Amino acid sequence: MNWAPMLTIIGLLGACLVALLLVQLARREADEVRHRAADDVATLKEEARAKLAIAERREQRLAEREQSLAQDRAELESLERRTRERAEALVSAERTAGRLVADAEQTAARTLAKAERAAVAELESAAGLSADEARVQLVERMTEQARNDAAAQVRRADAQARRTAEARARRIVASAVQRLAVPTSSQSAITVVPLPSDEMKGRIIGKEGRNIRSFESLTGVNVLVDETPDAVVLSCFDPERREIAQVALEALMADGRIQPQRIEAAYQDAVAAVDERTEAAGGDAAERAGVRGLHPELVHTLGRLRLRTSYGQNVLQHLVETAIVAGVIAAEVGADVEVTKRAALLHDIGKALTAEQPGTHAALGAELARRCGESAAVVNAIAAHHDEVPMDTVEAVLVQASDAISAARPGARREELDQYVERMDKLESIVAEHPGVRRALAMSAGHEVRVVVEPTEVDDTALPGLATAIARHIEQDLTYPGEIKVTVVRELRASATAG
Repeated sequence: MNWAPMLTIIGLLGACLVALLLVQLARREADEVRHRAADDVATLKEEARAKLAIAERREQRLAEREQSLAQDRAELESLERRTRERAEALVSAERTAGRLVADAEQTAARTLAKAERAAVAELESAAGLSADEARVQLVERMTEQARNDAAAQVRRADAQARRTAEARARRIVASAVQRLAVPTSSQSAITVVPLPSDEMKGRIIGKEGRNIRSFESLTGVNVLVDETPDAVVLSCFDPERREIAQVALEALMADGRIQPQRIEAAYQDAVAAVDERTEAAGGDAAERAGVRGLHPELVHTLGRLRLRTSYGQNVLQHLVETAIVAGVIAAEVGADVEVTKRAALLHDIGKALTAEQPGTHAALGAELARRCGESAAVVNAIAAHHDEVPMDTVEAVLVQASDAISAARPGARREELDQYVERMDKLESIVAEHPGVRRALAMSAGHEVRVVVEPTEVDDTALPGLATAIARHIEQDLTYPGEIKVTVVRELRASATAG
């Protein structure tokens, strides 16, 4: 039997079946595509109808708004028309009233003139004087009476003003001073440093006094270790030395290791941090006085005054006091509080510059404030607080008054301290004039002066002669109580590093 035709027929039948299956699959996919397309068309139609409805509602609202605007426009035009009509009627009424008033005034003036002429004629006939003569006598009498009344009124007003002004001024000043809470005295030449325990005193003194001698030699400050529990006293006329010594001593106590090398390192650190303490003091003073936005140069210069005194009164503390008092008084009298406090805080800032530049501290301070962008009112108050220039504002007057209040309060100033500091400065300057002197330190309230010399310029054999020469110079040029001991120190150091 021949199978080839049969296999061919079977293959054709299989191909036909496959083709039919493919056609059915294609039809099914086409139906699915048609269904999805129909669904998408329906969705798009729904979205289009929704958007159309939204657009129709918007058009309806716009039409309603246009109708409402048209109504408002019509009402506005009607109101403007009625307003113009009323204005025209008012102008017409004013014109009519003006004509009536003018006519009435003319009629009254004519009637009054006739009456005056008749009255004058009767008076002249009765008094035997002409109108001009009577007028002159009446004017003289009334002038004299007015002058007397005015003088009396001025005297009464002046007396009342003086009583009121004095009472109010006393009340304002008393209120300002009452609100100021400051100490009545301050340490003048000593600084008390609290200790964590009495055992720390032994560390400060060191073996055979080695530590305390090294500390005093570096800082130029006397360390007084007495019976006072948990405290030592730093004594020196120079506040800068006392501050550096205090900072160094507190650092040493915090570290716990007190020896000559550590003392020297702490001293160098304290000297290096002077600018940082200056900035902090200036910022703290401005904050306590309630003054904001100061130029950094002004803040730094204020900080330099933390160690400056005037007749025993700390200058920076005085500036803060003056600013507080000036602010209170300015608020009471209705002046500009911010300008007054700012000028009061800066009024003595020039005292930090007098050693560097020529001129009065008021002029130097005013120039610094002007250069740092302060207002004209502040600059004038600084320049005028000692009457060197005229005062342009009431704030300048308040600054001057507050300055006097702070300086005159009980316990604020002591003239003896300035005299003492001046004597110490002069003592050190006399010693520094001698050749080879590197550093002069007045200590023990001026009864001792330690002289550190350059070892390359002064040898050991010259030390006694230099000490004698300095002592004779002090005797000739300085007036002082008691005796002054002169100690000349020559120290030669050498160091090397082993690698």
